[in-house]
Amino acid sequence: MKLEDRSLRLTPKRIEALHRLGINDTDGVLSYYPFRYDIMNVRPFEEWKEKDKVFFEGEIVKTARTWRHGRKSSTVFEAEAYDRVLKITIYNRPWASNLTMNQRIFIQGIYMGKNRVTAVSYDTKPIAEHAAVTPVYSVKEGIRQQTVRACVERVYETVQNEIRDIIPEEFIRRYRLLRKADALRRIHFPSNPSDIEKAARTLKYEEFLRFFTAVQLLKNSDADSLIKEAKHFDGNMILQAAAKLPYKLTKGQADALNDVLRDMSSPKPMYRLVQGDVGCGKTVVAALALYADYLSGFQGALLAPTEILARQHLISLRETLSDTGVRIELLCSGIPAAERKTILEDTSSGKIDILVGTHSLIQDDVTFKKLGLVAADEQQRFGVEQRRKLRAKGVQTDFLLMSATPIPRTLASALFGDMDVSTIETMPSGRRPPVTALIRENSFRSVLSDVRKLLDHGRQLYVICAAVDQNEEYHARNVYDTANALQVLFSDLKVGVLHGRMTSAEKQSVMEAFAADEIQVLVSTTVVEVGMNVVNATGMIVYDADRFGLSQLHQLRGRVQRGSEQGYCWLLTGSDDPKTLERLEVLVKTNDGFVISYEDLRLRGPGDILGTRQSGVPDFILGNVTEDTNVINTSRKDAEWIVSHRDNPDYAAVIDSVNAGLDGASGYRD
Repeated sequence: MKLEDRSLRLTPKRIEALHRLGINDTDGVLSYYPFRYDIMNVRPFEEWKEKDKVFFEGEIVKTARTWRHGRKSSTVFEAEAYDRVLKITIYNRPWASNLTMNQRIFIQGIYMGKNRVTAVSYDTKPIAEHAAVTPVYSVKEGIRQQTVRACVERVYETVQNEIRDIIPEEFIRRYRLLRKADALRRIHFPSNPSDIEKAARTLKYEEFLRFFTAVQLLKNSDADSLIKEAKHFDGNMILQAAAKLPYKLTKGQADALNDVLRDMSSPKPMYRLVQGDVGCGKTVVAALALYADYLSGFQGALLAPTEILARQHLISLRETLSDTGVRIELLCSGIPAAERKTILEDTSSGKIDILVGTHSLIQDDVTFKKLGLVAADEQQRFGVEQRRKLRAKGVQTDFLLMSATPIPRTLASALFGDMDVSTIETMPSGRRPPVTALIRENSFRSVLSDVRKLLDHGRQLYVICAAVDQNEEYHARNVYDTANALQVLFSDLKVGVLHGRMTSAEKQSVMEAFAADEIQVLVSTTVVEVGMNVVNATGMIVYDADRFGLSQLHQLRGRVQRGSEQGYCWLLTGSDDPKTLERLEVLVKTNDGFVISYEDLRLRGPGDILGTRQSGVPDFILGNVTEDTNVINTSRKDAEWIVSHRDNPDYAAVIDSVNAGLDGASGYRD
């Protein structure tokens, strides 16, 4: 139900607030779960300890005074409670100065010692009227907690009788789960901590059950390709191609390549993920696999998420497979119409052996004469449905996925189920990790001398920004203002800009200029996260680092360690949030992509690591893929059972719910 439905009686102001939070319908409201709860624990003053969270009721004995500090303010007053006078300070609540003498007040705050309390909130309701457990929602500037709570309450009261269970009855009874309506009531309006625990248990199971049911349905839609023609190729020719490389394959690369070649030789279609840290050499494994596919008489396709990465793969493949006679071409949105027409014709006739490209490869006018292998890099950036559509362009096609966001093998096995996983854990010899420093201000003035020294030695510098232009609603350093400021600071150097809104030709021109050292400082968005391979660029500054995920930052800093020279990465943040700083410190302490990815999963959730973007496959809100392993394993088995017995009417609700999402999945763009 849309928020504008009259039965909800939501005011335009409240609807606008919900839209700002990304909520557009009643399902969105009810699944906008609290991120924490304030549990009221009223204790005698004698039990208070410094930094404790305290709740108490008192009487104003000294009126409030407010001091302003620019846009911020602090208000101080005194209240009598527990037969003593407490000095109360509250920040950025200037209206607190309206409190009057002898007024009764309820305060929630932090005890600072010596009869001093920093108030977090206050009101004039008696303590008995306050809920023992108060949900706290994630909000944006200008949106109050009370607004979100009131909206959730109004929506729940209106639709509670229409909330249906999608978990089959047998599983509700088997695991002693709550009804959906009851679980939503307890998660939003808990009476005690036990309510929260029981509700979360039910809602997590439902999330994972819907996810794995969707994956099983998509998998079964490919049931016609359970058997394929095994590929036959001369293994010695693969070894000869590998021997011509300027380096020796690591053990991890060799093992992964053997896994892939064994799959390709099998009558079962390959569906394998090769995962490994940034720079571990996954692309070489894919190149040799595509060569084996070519030797078998098939065509291959390499799918990349961005044109930058696609062009880099084109260069790498041509270098790796030089002197083999393999014709490799590129197809992306930046290709001129006449050239595109030729590429399409040559692909359809079989003259092109390997086609590298972006989402353009998935378009209907791209046809292959005999597609045998699809390799998708940065697999989490493509939807399940997108990968399936490309795979369908061939008959009995093998599929190789690559990811530089590695996760532990046991977790990968649980999440990817039937997908085979090869992990490259060894790094090429001589590869040094970049030196990473966390700067606790959104400025690099404290390390300016280090940055200047790097540039004076003829090296190049990336500067990463979270925004392209200045935006009043998104307070972050932007590309253009930053580039202008840096051009003044480094007046003897050339500063360039790069971002996703530029045309393909513009981006290509800037990248070529940077690669040729015609640009020394490149100010960019995360468009350089993958695909940029400029050995001379050994420095990176990341503004507003707290706005990025750990795995994304790890990928970014991988750009400055492409050669033997030491790379440096400076992470800048103006945040003083302890959890944010703790998260960023992970990058300072380790360069292990497995550790970093695991921390990202634990702290931020799965995001698109599962490759379900734009597929209609349900995402996780409460479920945590690193902590809820028992629920994951149970729900995956239940989903397999449900899909294999989909004619059972008891399973119709969950299957219909998942199919609605799959049918409504969004399309894709180049």
